[in-house]
Amino acid sequence: MAGTQLDDGGLRGHHQPSWFTPRRLLVLFCWINLLNYLDRGTIASNGVNGVPGDAGCRKDETCYHGSGIQGDFGLTYFQDGILSSAFMVGLLVASPFFAHLSKKLNPFRLIGVGLSVWVLATAGCGFSVGFWSITFSRMLVGVGEASFVSLAAPYILDVAPPSQSSSWISIFYMFIPVGVALGYVYGGVVGGTLGWRAAFWIESLLMLPLAIFGFVSDRVYLKGNLEKLQAIPQSDAEDQHSHTEDVVPSDPHESLVSGSILTDIKELAYCQPYVTNVVGYIVYNFVLGAYAYWGPKAGLAIFQMGNADEIFGGVTILSGIVGTICGGLFLDYIGASLRNSFKLLAVATAVGATGCFLAFLSHSLTAFILLFAVGEFFLFSTQGPVNSLSLMSVNPSLQALAMAMSTVCIHVFGDVPSAPLVGFFQDWVQNWRLTCLILTSIFYLAAAIWAVGMFFFAVDGETTGTKNSSEARLLTSE
Repeated sequence: MAGTQLDDGGLRGHHQPSWFTPRRLLVLFCWINLLNYLDRGTIASNGVNGVPGDAGCRKDETCYHGSGIQGDFGLTYFQDGILSSAFMVGLLVASPFFAHLSKKLNPFRLIGVGLSVWVLATAGCGFSVGFWSITFSRMLVGVGEASFVSLAAPYILDVAPPSQSSSWISIFYMFIPVGVALGYVYGGVVGGTLGWRAAFWIESLLMLPLAIFGFVSDRVYLKGNLEKLQAIPQSDAEDQHSHTEDVVPSDPHESLVSGSILTDIKELAYCQPYVTNVVGYIVYNFVLGAYAYWGPKAGLAIFQMGNADEIFGGVTILSGIVGTICGGLFLDYIGASLRNSFKLLAVATAVGATGCFLAFLSHSLTAFILLFAVGEFFLFSTQGPVNSLSLMSVNPSLQALAMAMSTVCIHVFGDVPSAPLVGFFQDWVQNWRLTCLILTSIFYLAAAIWAVGMFFFAVDGETTGTKNSSEARLLTSE
């Protein structure tokens, strides 16, 4: 019996949405990613986050009552720190479940559900009345973002031209630094003119059409779901499509609940290239997260930068955009195989670490800026390849969960603990230059871990994410 015919990113005939082209899907996902990270920059901006008022100041006294969220709710810096990272709770809890549900439910509908939660949650931030209400809303923002974080990259890998897959994924991840940077500006302008609540309400309205589109559009299948659909006779597939629009067709003998999320996570854990990549990514993100939190303060202390925020922000944005794009283009140029991906990650991280290490050794502000820019260029060039590698190394049906678990791991074991640990070390040594040098040297450990993958788990010529995890474990270097 003939299987269903496939086309780029969907099914032939009425199964493929009329609006769909690969480039339109990429633009759609980049816009969503931009809004997600614009929100993160917005809540960190001075115009929205604000500053606390004078301690012990009563409303009937002539004193400064603060501004923004901190001033209105009287938040301490500790509470404000919780607020800035509360979204991670929802993101880390929900993303594996959204990824697992995508094996049985329409992934495009799941993205619509997630974005709808995001719309309600950002609007809720604007209506919040105190610390606990806005913290709960920020957690829901993470839940809303979870479905998109898990499913966007697998979709892009599916529809991208094979020779440009890493470049397309790099373009998608380029909107992380762009979104955060625009969020700083947006939050300052809107928060300073219309008030911080309006900044969240406008965000919600900007995302609302995209959430609605996730429900009204015909679905675009993920590759793993298409492979299941191919095994079904054409008449059966059409019948299932017409009667169960929001359920991914599967083998008629397969139970709807077959394969628990724990079983899928176990399969990922046995995929050695994937695990090696994620471990390297955790170490890498440990350093990058500490850079983001402590970088301006360290720069001010070491080089007496009067405008440390602007310098670190400007260098990071420029290096992030150019480095991310160049990394994806270069990997496509040399061939997006497992071996080449590991090789690029190891070499680029080592070179980037050297640039940053020399930057913190320097005593000239000009030398620091130049060396740090070069270092961050190479470090950001890994963003496309590291995520492409996570997708290429696993079974297509597990790609969404692979992205979800990677996100969970790099935050839980990477940037979340790094800021307090580095702060504790600085309290002990009282020397920002030494602290930054030791922190930067941890990049070399990430490079070494990725080099292990280059020598032991990679095969030349493997350019697409079509191998399953059991096959990937058997692959050896040529």
